[in-house]
Amino acid sequence: MNSTTVKYRLYPSLLGCYDRYERGYIDDSELLNRINRVPLPQTEAQFKGVSFEDAVVKGIGEESFDIDILTRVRALLPRPMLKTQVYCEYQLNDALIYGYVDILGKMMAVDIKTTSNYRAGCFARSHQNFYLPALRAKGVRSLRYVITDFREVYQEEYDQATDLSFQENQIISFCQFLEERRELITDRRIFGV
Repeated sequence: MNSTTVKYRLYPSLLGCYDRYERGYIDDSELLNRINRVPLPQTEAQFKGVSFEDAVVKGIGEESFDIDILTRVRALLPRPMLKTQVYCEYQLNDALIYGYVDILGKMMAVDIKTTSNYRAGCFARSHQNFYLPALRAKGVRSLRYVITDFREVYQEEYDQATDLSFQENQIISFCQFLEERRELITDRRIFGV
């Protein structure tokens, strides 16, 4: 952990929203609603993703999913699984990036993803890749994304040498966005308050 004071507390899904904002998929007000944690109903896709993870890891609701897909996803998980839902935090300058990785093994962490449209390499720019330096002290050498579109199973794996410069630059840009709109931000937790 850096000795620099934390001015911003950021989590990967919020940073992913900022990435969508930068690419023009959402506007200022949608991003500000996310920053301010305006409640949104869970989508069917989000529910299915959470349910799938429960089926893979806990065996809950397995009958709702294709057993072949479940088996193939489980085959890509670390053995032994030391822990699930492991808290991670990594400080980059004055920003603290925090969140939970789905599964921790001895030398690998795994995050399970569901999607309707998979594109190879799409997690290279994920802010969850900051879990790599966050988990280095625990002996984690790689982060594997295990992804399914419920028809096929894919994986992407990143190691401690992964280039995080895109994510680092995006965090700097996002912090500038936060400062420029500070008066519009009602949920002060993002400022470490």
